[in-house]
Amino acid sequence: MSSTFFTWLRSPAAREYFFSTHFWGPVANWGLPLAALADLQKDEEVISGTMTTALACYSMVFMRFAWRVQPRNYLLFACHATNATAQSIQDVRFVNYWYNGGREKKLGITGELKDDVSKVKGKVTEAIEEAKKAAETK
Repeated sequence: MSSTFFTWLRSPAAREYFFSTHFWGPVANWGLPLAALADLQKDEEVISGTMTTALACYSMVFMRFAWRVQPRNYLLFACHATNATAQSIQDVRFVNYWYNGGREKKLGITGELKDDVSKVKGKVTEAIEEAKKAAETK
């Protein structure tokens, strides 16, 4: 197996491949999934749901392209599969944080605290109404 690979590596076909956009396009494109993988460690507060979803869809489209083009571009496919996976994980993190109680859990906001906040809001509203009535009577 390895001797076959090294034989191919020294062939004109290998030089043709390594000097083509079929190789350098995906290599240059690996910046996207590497950045996405690095972002998996960042705080959910800074995730853009819109951009993350757009990047996931973009990579899914190009995964199909890489598979359908002849000859198949496995390097491009792997690049976009990695990016689509990382962006999908980021999307799940975004939804959990903003819509499924992850933010409240992180900030330590419990059901009791929410009730207390509602009570305080009610008392503040009452005080404002009383102040308005007092100002009107003067």
